[in-house]
Amino acid sequence: MSTQKTVWVTGASSGLGLHTAAQLQKDGWRVIAGARSFEDGETEGIYRLKLDVTDEESIRNFCEKAKAIAMPDALVQCAGMLVLGSCEETGTEEFRRVIDTNYLGMVRVNRAVLPLMREQGHGKIVLFSSINGLLGIPFQSAYTASKHAIEGYAECLSMEVKPFGIQVMLVEPGDHRSGSDKYRPHAAAMSADSPYAEAYESSVAVIAHDEHNGSDPDALGRKIARTLDRKRIPFRKRIASPDQHLAVYVHKLLPAKLNAAILRKYYIRKKK
Repeated sequence: MSTQKTVWVTGASSGLGLHTAAQLQKDGWRVIAGARSFEDGETEGIYRLKLDVTDEESIRNFCEKAKAIAMPDALVQCAGMLVLGSCEETGTEEFRRVIDTNYLGMVRVNRAVLPLMREQGHGKIVLFSSINGLLGIPFQSAYTASKHAIEGYAECLSMEVKPFGIQVMLVEPGDHRSGSDKYRPHAAAMSADSPYAEAYESSVAVIAHDEHNGSDPDALGRKIARTLDRKRIPFRKRIASPDQHLAVYVHKLLPAKLNAAILRKYYIRKKK
């Protein structure tokens, strides 16, 4: 009988989801990966299935096909998107689209997978949050709101599922060279004559610079794989640079106005 463990991974076509799925496969996991862009099949040792986390029927189809391959010992939820823009000029539909994917997408998939894990009496659920789930960053309000929602949701989920042998872990990545800047649309209403244009341009440039100079995404995948191999996993795992660890720590200690001033000075820089 095979003792290979199985992990289902959402959002596995790009960014940190792609790197995490690849590293889990290298670490010996049977990986069943889902993404909207996938066609069903097996590539490089990874089973790929079509999955749209905003569509209940797509989730049901994914789960049925994945179950036929192997039941999940672990679920890693990476699906996500981002829209850049000011709070004022990011449209309601743009907010809804980000939250529907990043937060409600996780909720939908968990609701489909939890009965399977309860039935088998064990399971590990990994939810990708972000440093943005701990502090606000200008011009990323929709993304930040979705990640704050995940943080609160995960705390509730962890307490509820513990009696069934199910563990929950939040992953809070900092900046990584994941290539996600290619999938970073701007709010439709943002324009060159926006009252926020100068501050927005500065903030976007800092965000792009930090990601370009960020950590190795494969190293993040390896850390998650090693952590999932443990019998007990931590509730929270922050995978970030020393500076970002320090920023989160300081954010908890300083008054709100001082925190805002520090972040504003970092992201919104005056043109020389």
